[in-house]
Amino acid sequence: MSVLKDFRDFIGKGNAIDLAVGLIVGSAIGSILKSFVDELVIPLTGLISKVDFSNLYFVIKGVVPEGAPLAEARKIAGVVALGYGQFVTVLINTLILAFAVFMVVRSINKLKTKLAKEEAAAPAPPPAPAPEVVLLTEIRDLLRKA
Repeated sequence: MSVLKDFRDFIGKGNAIDLAVGLIVGSAIGSILKSFVDELVIPLTGLISKVDFSNLYFVIKGVVPEGAPLAEARKIAGVVALGYGQFVTVLINTLILAFAVFMVVRSINKLKTKLAKEEAAAPAPPPAPAPEVVLLTEIRDLLRKA
């Protein structure tokens, strides 16, 4: 029974709940960024370079017809091929995604800095008078009424 009690105490702490919320929000933001990269950034980079890396491979053993796609090369008996092209594609996509995340975080940090500077530049409210001054002011006002 102590394991269940310990687990309940762990879940009840704010840290576990904060972690769960962070993971859910992070997953949602990750989906948005992945869609941004897949649907907007990668097609734009495709205008610059129309190379398809997914069929790049290196034959270690066997003979493959010239220009055969990786899927066909792997179907040939006795052929061992290292398909490094898909790795290159994933690597490039990851770098693009990391750059997109960096730009979003950088923009948010600049916005936070700008808002902090604006708050610091705002005039501070005048300090409240000391309690003695408040009491003397009340006494003065009462004497004027009398």
